[in-house]
Amino acid sequence: MNIPQPWRTSYPEGMPVEIDLNAYSSLNDLLGQACKKHADRVACIALGVPMTFRELDSNARAFAAWLQSLNLSEGSRVALMMPNVPAYLVALLGVLKSGMVLVNINPMFTPRELQGQLQDSGAQVIVVLENFAHTLEQVQGCDALLHRVVVSPGDMLGRFKRPLVNWVVRHVKKMVPRWRLPDARHWRDVLRLGQGLDWHQPAIDSNSLAALQYTGGTTGVPKAAMLTHGNLVANVLQIEAIAWPALHTVKGKPLNMLTALPLYHVFAMTVCGLYGIYAGMTNLLVMNPRDRPDLIKIWRRHSVHIFPGVNTLFKVLLQEPSFHQLDFSSLRLAFGGGMALQSAVAKQWFELTGHPLIEGYGLSEASPVVTANPTNATTFSGSIGLPLPETEVLIVREDGQSVAFKEHGQIAVRGPQVMRGYWNATKEMSAALREDGFFLTGDVGWMDERGYIFLVDRLKDIVIVSGFNVYPSEVEAVVANHPAVLECAVIGVPDENTGEALQLFVVPKDDSLTHDQLKDWCARNLARYKCPRSIVFRPELPKSTIGKVLRRALKTIE
Repeated sequence: MNIPQPWRTSYPEGMPVEIDLNAYSSLNDLLGQACKKHADRVACIALGVPMTFRELDSNARAFAAWLQSLNLSEGSRVALMMPNVPAYLVALLGVLKSGMVLVNINPMFTPRELQGQLQDSGAQVIVVLENFAHTLEQVQGCDALLHRVVVSPGDMLGRFKRPLVNWVVRHVKKMVPRWRLPDARHWRDVLRLGQGLDWHQPAIDSNSLAALQYTGGTTGVPKAAMLTHGNLVANVLQIEAIAWPALHTVKGKPLNMLTALPLYHVFAMTVCGLYGIYAGMTNLLVMNPRDRPDLIKIWRRHSVHIFPGVNTLFKVLLQEPSFHQLDFSSLRLAFGGGMALQSAVAKQWFELTGHPLIEGYGLSEASPVVTANPTNATTFSGSIGLPLPETEVLIVREDGQSVAFKEHGQIAVRGPQVMRGYWNATKEMSAALREDGFFLTGDVGWMDERGYIFLVDRLKDIVIVSGFNVYPSEVEAVVANHPAVLECAVIGVPDENTGEALQLFVVPKDDSLTHDQLKDWCARNLARYKCPRSIVFRPELPKSTIGKVLRRALKTIE
């Protein structure tokens, strides 16, 4: 089915409207050519220590050779449980080079959560930073897990800095709880063995499975999106197309991307990891994004050209006086995803840096990027932007019919970056995928005549008050503009009179804020049925690893 595509005429002049989906046979082809082309450039810098693309490729080949020596079949799953350390990038490329399938795992998981994903994925190998090895030690019943590899924080930082970093992390900062995994191998030993082994090119193509990327799981049991080599290659090339308006004048020159978002999250894996490598960029790795002084120190030390983030990260940086002292003259592109950008944050960012925040939208099931604003924009639009090249978007009603421009409906997506399906969850996939190939995202939005899409809220988060649909994100945006509010979130709670009512959670900037002030603010800016029935002050809000507020967790708070 062909659908109208008004967004194509809204693309900036010179931006590609199509991509060559046959340009690369697999991610290995794309990344291998990139490492060869940019061999002498610096691929990443961690704690001041650089690694070139040649070194990255050589180490990845060694890890791939070791994996192949285990006599596992191509397509076997390999789990990575690491923050932003150089070993993650090496392991990412190594898993792909081996013909096996990447499984990203959040290092902050509890033993129960880790066990669930290991069992569901059937991972036979796991690579874990030693800071989290104690969690792996407590996991039982994963019969498929045959091989454990432990990485130390200082690994890949050179023979002089490696022992120093490891000693500080273990004994000064005390960030490594005691652990015991008698059968585990050490990362450096694995690479040493791999350097002496033969590596063979795996028989994979664009349809081969590349990664199992688990969704956030905020609404139930997490599901793994099956992302193929073709899905991820397409999204990398789509990202290149949308980045063109901002970066074409410096194309071919080495650029630095400050990578504070966790690489095990699909947003950073694709945008910072895969696209960064493809484009020959240097990833300035921030191991802990919550360590704002470290992030600011890295920014001060290096010219930052590209900075991906989420609303929470932008907001906390704007509150740091030392961040205001940085030089932003090198910044070419600052863009956000993962959660809605708030207009108040975007305004403050522009006033400080002179660059607008470019908002996009995506989901794990789409590798992840679906839409983005033109990257040469000079103002914050409030929209999640235009569909990427080769991507189609429909706004549909419950009956599946398309709605008119500016009418609310569920966002449906079709494109080469959309996953093959859910791992071990065919029923859920059948419910989400229409016969015409459009994937139902579960997000509510609307489209204007130019093809710009505006996100309203998650379908599941809509609160129905006396028969009226209320979108928590709209109320949150109003409350966030109050000068005394640091953070806020809204959920629906049962109400015997209205069916549901709104409960507002607020982190105030100081003790001067009162409930009455907030109620008055809401009354002046929202229809009566959209005003929160109750307000709860809290010192902080529960968040995911990328800073997204977990509304589901708020429902358990008394």
